[in-house]
Amino acid sequence: MIRTGLWILAGLVLGGIIHIVVILLLPALSATAAWDRIEALGPAQGMRVLAPVTAGEPNPLRLDPELAYAVCRVDLRNGPGSVTGTLPQSFWSVAVYARNGTVVYSTTNRDSTSNLLDLGLFNPAQTRLLAEQKLDVAEGLLIVEAKEDDLMVVVRLAPPHPAMRARYERALAGLSCGNLSV
Repeated sequence: MIRTGLWILAGLVLGGIIHIVVILLLPALSATAAWDRIEALGPAQGMRVLAPVTAGEPNPLRLDPELAYAVCRVDLRNGPGSVTGTLPQSFWSVAVYARNGTVVYSTTNRDSTSNLLDLGLFNPAQTRLLAEQKLDVAEGLLIVEAKEDDLMVVVRLAPPHPAMRARYERALAGLSCGNLSV
């Protein structure tokens, strides 16, 4: 009887340990899921407009069907990154993500006085060079410092009417994204 009780207690303790380990590991394993799905779309060359989400179809990235999306991957090991272009006057937002899924920077057109997007992405070493004026960048560039070198930039536009979606997607495709030549 005591032996059976010890086996049950040992099983419960082992089950609890396994349960806690799995719960603690899941966020680390799923954080790169979005990065991996974007990476599977193809090589990281400039801005990539994502196909619109349609009802009844899989939506693995959990995108809002009302918004138009574009993504760009930037590797700061190749130099500072840049995202530039002109966006429509309606709502837009930009978010910079690290590979692990954390948001490095985020802004919307409500924080801006124009519809011009001019974002510079720098790692700490590049920011130090910028502060020492050893890097020459355009005036008005919004400086974003990231601790990580692998970044993903997501730009979202909200077309006011479905008929305008194609025009908004063309505006997204017209954005320039990549490494600065310094």
